[in-house]
Amino acid sequence: MALPGEGQGLALVPGRECGSCSLCCILPDIAEFDKPANQPCRHCLPGGGCDAYAARPATCRDFYCLWRIDPTLGPEWEPRVSRMMLYAQGAQLTVLVEPAAGAKWRDAPYIDLLEERARTLKAEGGYVVVYAGEDVAVVKG
Repeated sequence: MALPGEGQGLALVPGRECGSCSLCCILPDIAEFDKPANQPCRHCLPGGGCDAYAARPATCRDFYCLWRIDPTLGPEWEPRVSRMMLYAQGAQLTVLVEPAAGAKWRDAPYIDLLEERARTLKAEGGYVVVYAGEDVAVVKG
């Protein structure tokens, strides 16, 4: 089973916008910009947006967090609310957590969905991995 968020050309969930969220410009490492994880990209604008938008690399241009493309994620998963960003890579679900949010991902309702997804992915040889600052955990399903 492919998770929502895999591949190109996926439809965005109507009404879900990035707005002032810039977690995708802060939490992951971005090799094309030599940007380490958990630090804002040098192109990230205060309040959201990118000053290199027109020339951004495919890594950025092709990316949408799972909240933007998976209608099964409720409003509690909006990155500005959850302080987490999810994305799928094959049979892997990656969760990036703001370092200051620590173990928030272990709280309800987040852990419930992560464990459910872990069970689904495990049946296909996949897993759910969470990065929270320097801590890394694999969610058991």
